[in-house]
Amino acid sequence: SASNLQIQTNLIGTVHALIHSVLKPPELRICWFALIYAVYSSFSSPLKVCVSFEQENSGEESRGLVHQVSNESRLSITDSLTEFFDAQEVLLSASSSENEISDDDSYVSDISDNISEDNLSNDIENERQTLVAVGEIRMECHSERRTCLPAPCPNTSNISLWNILRNNIGKDLSKVAMPVELNEPLNTLQRLCEELEYSELLDKAAHTPDPFERMVYVAAFAVSAYASSYYRAGSKPFNPVLGETYECIREDKGFQYFSEQVSHHPPISACHAESANFVFWQDMRWKNKFWGKSMEIVPIGTTHVTLPAFRDHFVWNKVTSCIHNILSGQRWIEHYGEIIIKNLNDDICHCKLTFMKAKYWSPNVHEIEGSVINKSGKVVHRFFGKWHESLYYGTSSSPSCIWRANPMPKDYEQCYGFTQFALELNELDPQTRSLLPATDTRFRPDQRLLEEGNTEGAEMQKQRIEQLQRERRKVLEENNLEHHPRFFRKSIDDSWVSNGTYLDLRKDPGFSRLDSPVLW
Repeated sequence: SASNLQIQTNLIGTVHALIHSVLKPPELRICWFALIYAVYSSFSSPLKVCVSFEQENSGEESRGLVHQVSNESRLSITDSLTEFFDAQEVLLSASSSENEISDDDSYVSDISDNISEDNLSNDIENERQTLVAVGEIRMECHSERRTCLPAPCPNTSNISLWNILRNNIGKDLSKVAMPVELNEPLNTLQRLCEELEYSELLDKAAHTPDPFERMVYVAAFAVSAYASSYYRAGSKPFNPVLGETYECIREDKGFQYFSEQVSHHPPISACHAESANFVFWQDMRWKNKFWGKSMEIVPIGTTHVTLPAFRDHFVWNKVTSCIHNILSGQRWIEHYGEIIIKNLNDDICHCKLTFMKAKYWSPNVHEIEGSVINKSGKVVHRFFGKWHESLYYGTSSSPSCIWRANPMPKDYEQCYGFTQFALELNELDPQTRSLLPATDTRFRPDQRLLEEGNTEGAEMQKQRIEQLQRERRKVLEENNLEHHPRFFRKSIDDSWVSNGTYLDLRKDPGFSRLDSPVLW
């Protein structure tokens, strides 16, 4: 109506003049014009804009106004605010001295209520285009990592697991051939890297003087390693072939990770990661057992973390994992058992974490509890929470959250249940390609084809790669030779540790000059 149009014109004109007067630097005006444009575009009436914007900033006093704005509108304005505030941060970072707001109060007399809506729209559109260009530059700099896979996961409803497993009850399933559709486009070396998704917990531990609180952060890190498995009960990782490697250099998280399949029978995966704050390593092997309706995965190995700042050396074991409804129904995974964390260089305390096994008569699943205990046996800190959600310590009346799982990405169900961190692990860009050894998992064709949705090609390549491995093993046996891992060595206690050559070779880079085996 004419009256509503007049209200729009007067209101927007007032805000327009106010911004021009208060925000002298043009960069600030660009940001706020873009913000107003986003808000204006999200609602049918500027009166609703005022209600929503006031509600967002006035706390408890205006909470009742929420119901005057639809959920859809609130979502759209939230997205717009996030987008334009990100761009504002880029603009403001150029020069803080140039972006200071004037203290002059004379701007009041300059406000005009008679600015036409057409002129305002042109101003907003021109300045919005400038901001969009800045936003695109920011997107190119900060959206380097993908947020989805090239193709959705395949439909596995036509695959009968019973026909595959009925003759293998009680056997080690790592030796049983499975259709490629039952795999996810990641392998075990990459799954081990997923345990570093919350490496910031170790960074916090490295800056915590109190030894009991350091143990709290290390315990939270140990728990966080299981969070990514919650949505992954429907598929299994690829088995690495002997000599296969994988690296993950995360400058944003501050760590460098590399791994290698050091043994095939039994299958053993070794990994190592280091940063300015910590060193992390482990070698893992698994025993898989099929028990009719469920499958148990029993890990064998020890996880190590050192914090050089305090000369701490933490070690801990892993708990048993079990996938339920393996043949029919909705598959789900649980972890149960105890984790004991010790500091080999200081016995001032240790930690005990218990992953609770689900009970038929209890609705509570995935729960964990634990405690940090001093050398005299007294409990210093208590834990409780769920391994896929969050971990708290303190009392139930006043708990403190020390870790919370990251939100899942959009359409994660179509991406094998991958977290955002997992989505990035198999990505291969031109800059990284030239730095990797030929044995890196990202060059493995069967895994890449599955990621791209080509299951037939992936199955053919999987069989070919497995046959190549059998042929290499036969040659070694016929010549009475043993395979020697390239980047790891066996220590006195038979565990596998880094030999210190991988990162040095990468600096050169020298992988292109290595005589690497042809794995695929």
